[in-house]
Amino acid sequence: MSAAKRRDTGAEMALRRALHALGLRYRVAYPVPGQRRRTIDVAFTRSKVAVFVDGCFWHGCPEHGTMPRSNQEWWETKIGANRARDRDTDRVLGESGWTVVRIWEHAAPGAAAQRVYGIVGLRAASRITDS
Repeated sequence: MSAAKRRDTGAEMALRRALHALGLRYRVAYPVPGQRRRTIDVAFTRSKVAVFVDGCFWHGCPEHGTMPRSNQEWWETKIGANRARDRDTDRVLGESGWTVVRIWEHAAPGAAAQRVYGIVGLRAASRITDS
């Protein structure tokens, strides 16, 4: 497990390249407000949009997630804890006024970037009209 990348994974880098190509600028590994040791993969701080790229194995993807046969009970507990932490992070960010976007690692980077682009645009527009 120590060899597993925590950031700058292939899926995360592909999404960031696609977002950058769309003209979006963002922060990487931005701290979750009020939480130690939790970071947002891609953060749009002005519009308060948090993007997480979730690995299919580590976060229990319903399409591609697999469960090891050896030590299965431990892995079920581990992946369940990851999912519970994800829900708690979503709650904390939501209470702080952030919009959370979760993208599976298997998602096409271009389509995922377009989805994020739309959400960031909507949040930015609502911020301007609220002023």
